[in-house]
Amino acid sequence: MKYGISLPSLSSASRDVPAGIVVFLVALPLCLGIALASGAPLFAGVIGGIIGGIVVTLFSGSELSVSGPAAGLASIVASAIISLGSFPVFLTAVVLAGIIQLGIAAVRAGSLGNFIPHSVIKGMLAAIGITIILKQIPHAVGYDHGFTDEEMAFAGWDWLNIFLDPFRALDMNILQPGAVVITAVCLGIILLWEWGPIKRQAWTKIVPGALVSVLVGALINQAFGAFDTGWQLTAEKDHVVELPVITSISGFFGQFTFPDLSAVFRIDVWTIAVTIAIIASIESVLSVEAVDKMDPEKRISDVNRELYAQGIGNTLSGFIGGIPVTSVIVRSSANVYAGGRSRLSSLVHGLLLLLAVVLIPSLLNTIPLACLAAVLLVVGYKLSSVKLIRAMWKEGYTQFLPFIATCIVIVATDILVGVGIGLLVSVFFVMKSYHRTSMTLVSEGRNWLLRFNKDMTFVQKSSLKNALRQIPSDSHVIIDGTKALYVDHDIYETILDFNQAAHHRNITIEYHHFYGKQGAHTHG
Repeated sequence: MKYGISLPSLSSASRDVPAGIVVFLVALPLCLGIALASGAPLFAGVIGGIIGGIVVTLFSGSELSVSGPAAGLASIVASAIISLGSFPVFLTAVVLAGIIQLGIAAVRAGSLGNFIPHSVIKGMLAAIGITIILKQIPHAVGYDHGFTDEEMAFAGWDWLNIFLDPFRALDMNILQPGAVVITAVCLGIILLWEWGPIKRQAWTKIVPGALVSVLVGALINQAFGAFDTGWQLTAEKDHVVELPVITSISGFFGQFTFPDLSAVFRIDVWTIAVTIAIIASIESVLSVEAVDKMDPEKRISDVNRELYAQGIGNTLSGFIGGIPVTSVIVRSSANVYAGGRSRLSSLVHGLLLLLAVVLIPSLLNTIPLACLAAVLLVVGYKLSSVKLIRAMWKEGYTQFLPFIATCIVIVATDILVGVGIGLLVSVFFVMKSYHRTSMTLVSEGRNWLLRFNKDMTFVQKSSLKNALRQIPSDSHVIIDGTKALYVDHDIYETILDFNQAAHHRNITIEYHHFYGKQGAHTHG
C-alpha cells in the first residue's frame, strides 16, 4: 500500500474557491458545536476541522468529500473523556484510533462499503436532509434555544426535540424579526441562483448563491444594529457565529493540548481507540459512498485510500489536541451543491479555518446563524426532496422499504443504527428473493425434477426441505445441480436425509452434476 500526497487541480479553481468559502462558513459553527457537545475544548473542534480540511484532503481518495469533527462521535467522545479521566489521556486514544485506521486501510477493508445497497445510502441522505431542515428552523426564526447543530441527531441526542423545536420556534411570541428577514432574504438569493434564466449565466458558477446570501445576510444584520431597529442578532442568545478570539502567538499555541502517552498501555484507552476507529471508519466509508452518488462527474472514490487519509488525520489530530475526524456528509453535500468540483474546495475550507482562528475571529463572529440556516435548509431539501421519495416509491417495495426504514431510524436514533436497520431490511428482501429463485421443482406424472438454479448454501436449507416434502411416495426424482458451482455441506446433509427416507417410500433418486460435479449417480 503506497498512498502519497495528491495535490489539488487548479482547473476548476473558479468554482472550487467559492465553494470552499461556503463550506468553511458551514463547517465553522459545526466544529465549535461538536467540540462543545463532546465536552472538549472548543479549540479542539477547530483543530479537527483544520486537520480534516488540509491533511486529510491531501491524502484523500475522494475529490469532493470534506472531513472534520463528526457529531456521530460526539457522545462517544464525551463519555470517553469522562471515563478516561482527562482530555490528554483521551487524545492518546485518538492517536491510537488513527493508527488502527491505517491498519484497516492496509488490509483493504474499505471495500466492505461496496456492499451497502443504494436504497440504504439514499435513505441515509434523506434522513440527513430532513434532520437538517428540522434543526435549522430554530436558527432561521431566531428561536432562543441555545446552540443546536443539524448533525446532533446522529449522535442520539434528545431526538424528540428534533421534532418539537421547529414547532416551538414557530410560536409568534418568540420569533426574532431580524432572523426571519435575514433567512427570507438569504433563501430568496439562493433560490434566485437556482432559477433557470439566472442559473444559466456563467457568472453564477463563479459566485455561488450560498456565498452571496451569507455576505448579504451579515450586512443586513449590521444594518439592523446601525439603525437601532432592535432586530440585530447577537451572540447573547447564540444567534451568531462564536469563535474564540486569540490575541497573540503565545495565546494561539497555548490552545494546543498534547496526549498523555504514558496511558498507551491502558486497556480502557485501547477499547476507546478501537471503538472510535471502527465507527469513524464506517461513517467515512458511508459518507464517501454517498458523496460519490452526488458527484456531477460520477467519479468513484478509493475508499481504502480514504481510510488511510482518515488514519493520518486522526493520528495527527490526537497529537496536537484535536477531536476525532471523519468524512462528513453535511459538509460534503454543501461542497457539492455550492459548486465544488475537486479537492481544492476542501483544502480552501481547511486553510480558511486556520486563517480564521488566527486573523479574523472578530469579523467572523458577525455572521448570523440565520444565514447558515438558509444555506442548510436548501441543502437539506435537495437531499430529501419529494422527487427522491417519489422515485424510490416507483422502484418498488423492495427498494422503498429499506429506504424509508433507514431514513426513519436515523432521524429517531443515529446514523449507524439506521444504516444497520436498513441493511437488515435489505437482506430480508434479498433472502426472500434468493429463496424464491434458488431452485425449481416440476413434475410430470410420477417423475419429478428438482433443479438448483444457483449456488446452494445453508440459506436455502429451509426452502429445500419444503420442496422435498412435496414429492410423494412411489416417485422418481432427478436432482440436477448443473447450474450450481458450489453446494455446501448443509445441502448435502439435507439431500442425504431425504435419500435415506426415500428407501422407505419407494422413491428413486437420480443425481446430475451434484456430488462432486462429476456426472450422474443413481441411488435407489
